[in-house]
Amino acid sequence: MNEELFLSKVKEHEGIINKILYLYVDTQEDKKDMYQEIVLQAWKSMSRFRGDSKFSTWLYRVGLNTVMTFNRKESRLQKQPLEDTFDIEQPSSEMSDRSLKLMQAVRLLNDIDKSIITLHLEDYNNDEIAEMIGITKNNVAVRIHRVKEELKRKLQANG
Repeated sequence: MNEELFLSKVKEHEGIINKILYLYVDTQEDKKDMYQEIVLQAWKSMSRFRGDSKFSTWLYRVGLNTVMTFNRKESRLQKQPLEDTFDIEQPSSEMSDRSLKLMQAVRLLNDIDKSIITLHLEDYNNDEIAEMIGITKNNVAVRIHRVKEELKRKLQANG
């Protein structure tokens, strides 16, 4: 794949990258840096994209792995109380208060559960989620159920 085609595919699916950044990266400066790092890592590993999955699935996996590696190395992922989580820029000014609270609660989940529920909310099916995350379809279903219960508890506890 040539550079122009690659960049157009990344642009077409940049919403996936932005969701990852929103959930895993706190500052706007780090988001810009991490966006570039994800694109760079995707370009470097493009030769390993066999086309067995959709480009968006592959890009999500590259993006998620890049961010998680960054967070592990830098120990930047900190858990904060729900009400203190959002000094960072919101993904959309059109987000309802309820959606905002849900996203705040999702940010407090562990990395795998955060990824799974985000993909589920984006209407990916369990097979696709399993492929992206690297776990079984049954494990995805169990985790989705548990995460929904945990989110309900968090949202009810915080009004």
